[in-house]
Amino acid sequence: MTPAQISPEGAPRYVIGIDVGTGSARAGVFDLKGHMMSVAKRDISLFREVGSIVEQSSTEIWNAVCTIIREAVASAGVDPAHVVGLGFDATCSLVVLGEGGKPLAVGPSEEAERDIIVWMDHRAVAQAEHINTMGHDVLRYVGGRISPEMETPKILWLKENRPATFTAAWQFFDLADFLTWKSTGDLSRSTCTVTCKWTYLAHEARWDASYFEKIGLNELVNEGFARIGTNIVEPGTRLGQGLTQEAADAMGLKPGTAVAAGMIDAHAGGIGTVGIGGKPAENLAYVFGTSSCTMTSTAEPVFVPGVWGPYYSAMVPGMWLNEGGQSAAGAAIDQLLSFHPAAADAAARARGEGKSLPAYMAERAAEKVTTASEAVELATGLHVVPEFLGNRAPFADPHARAVIAGLGMERDFGNLVALYIAGLCGIGYGLRQIIETQARSGASVERVVISGGAGASPLVRQILADACGKPVVATLAEEPVLLGSAILGSVAAGAFSEVRDAMGALSNIAAQYAPCGREVAGTHERRYEAFLKLQEVSRIIRSF
Repeated sequence: MTPAQISPEGAPRYVIGIDVGTGSARAGVFDLKGHMMSVAKRDISLFREVGSIVEQSSTEIWNAVCTIIREAVASAGVDPAHVVGLGFDATCSLVVLGEGGKPLAVGPSEEAERDIIVWMDHRAVAQAEHINTMGHDVLRYVGGRISPEMETPKILWLKENRPATFTAAWQFFDLADFLTWKSTGDLSRSTCTVTCKWTYLAHEARWDASYFEKIGLNELVNEGFARIGTNIVEPGTRLGQGLTQEAADAMGLKPGTAVAAGMIDAHAGGIGTVGIGGKPAENLAYVFGTSSCTMTSTAEPVFVPGVWGPYYSAMVPGMWLNEGGQSAAGAAIDQLLSFHPAAADAAARARGEGKSLPAYMAERAAEKVTTASEAVELATGLHVVPEFLGNRAPFADPHARAVIAGLGMERDFGNLVALYIAGLCGIGYGLRQIIETQARSGASVERVVISGGAGASPLVRQILADACGKPVVATLAEEPVLLGSAILGSVAAGAFSEVRDAMGALSNIAAQYAPCGREVAGTHERRYEAFLKLQEVSRIIRSF
């Protein structure tokens, strides 16, 4: 069934973007001007075990996705027959299914429903280090070192620690590819997922068999890569015949509705933002959520030590992508605040106002200063290197840990605000470090285009601009990650000829935050120097 058959000629057309993050799934209904008409959300469970194990359930996630699509369409008041396309994005988590799509237990709980190894799960640190020690040419395309957040170390962990699950697995999916398969029955994988997290060489359109043989996953080679993907397509490609009858019934939509090959969630945020101004190579996409991701597009491949990539056609079709960021960003702020004696009372007050603690802190901090740039003075003497979950870039060091310097005996709310601002500055200095590292290798940017819930506050955006030394641009779209997925759906439905056209048409600037003037800039320069020194000392002392 074609989009024209679903939505009669002349009828309004809508697309749905679905984002599955770490803690929740969201669906947004958009018109073809990029306006979001409604959004629906469902929290999803995280299961944690000792040994850095973090798991989820694909069954729970699929049910949540179907529910929120129904809710979003109903809330928008649109006819389901006028929904012409869907796009999915999701965290880069590993879904393990047996024959017929049966969930398989991936951890010691032995609960089959817990069939997802979450991106932030670090059980495979030893496997990643083993891979890095052996070395291989494909590692050039992940910044020189593979991360335990990526999928081949996780699969190797399963082979070594849960061989029955490894053997019984029918498919290993990235979560976004699982969702498109579940929707259409099409086993195609996205260049975004397999290139960024699985070592697929998109610029050569192939898997490197020698890599898998060298690290001990020769079974995947012998099977012709049938369990990890034999048909790789660009994001936005229409899959199969659209929604199957079963999926359409579950979502309350029409069978045949176009479904696009999906993306990793952060990359969808990039699609929803870097098209601003029509010059994606000048814009660094910065997705500031539970983790942070930086995405830089270049016309030619740029190799940056410690920064993932270059990946071909993994975000903007036809361009190369370098990906950085930190494994904990919004989560690092949460962790930082939780230590303080005043945090419990502040959290209760935030809940009373229906806000998260960080959002509440941003508002209270803004009340203490005349301009947002002055907020850095609140953190005088307090310094934070917020690497609670390692350093993703530019050191690719999962063993890195946070540093907090300058804490005294204060227990008051004002000191909690100071700690919050120091943490935000640390996030901004980590961003600056990535920008400068990439620039030295030839991947320079003019501005930072921000998305993600942790970066929604104007105060946060200004501090980031001041700390990293680049203008920070906010998009008109209030949910740019959802917009990015909706853009993919619009291309799959034929509303736009290609992703770049849709990006340019649907992405617009809402606000810009210029870096601060000379005096405050000098403060940040000194604090950045302290950040680098604390980071270095932390690396030296962590082994004793």
